[in-house]
Amino acid sequence: MELVTPSIGLVFWTALAFICLLILLRKLAWKPILGAIHEREQSIDEALNKAELAKQEMTRLTAQNQDLMQQARAERDEILKEAKTLKDGILNEAKKQAQLEGAKLIEKAKIEIENQKKVALAEVKGQVSTLSLEIAERVLRNQLDDKAKQEALVANLLKDVELN
Repeated sequence: MELVTPSIGLVFWTALAFICLLILLRKLAWKPILGAIHEREQSIDEALNKAELAKQEMTRLTAQNQDLMQQARAERDEILKEAKTLKDGILNEAKKQAQLEGAKLIEKAKIEIENQKKVALAEVKGQVSTLSLEIAERVLRNQLDDKAKQEALVANLLKDVELN
């Protein structure tokens, strides 16, 4: 039974060794352990704060990115609108220019046709006058073969000349 019930001396020396160990641990181990735990706790708090700040920064950057995307889309839409307006203006200007060129070509063609018409009419008149003279010459030769007919013709021409 001696093993189950310790003697007073053993309890005293065990208690004294335990108390010394506690004092030594308190002086040498507890402060560094508690300091390390406190530092670890602070570093975890700092990491959590940094993570929260990073999260807030990410949220801010995401919002800023979305704003930039909206601005870029608005600028793109504006540029496309301006390009379409410019394209329409160029097309309208080209159509007007083509119409003016077409009108000029038509006017030139009309003038050319009119000139060709005048030349053709002058040529026809020349041919008609030549043919008329030839016909008149032949008619007069036939009529002027006779002396009496010549005198009657001259008299008629003199009457016309005196009347005018």
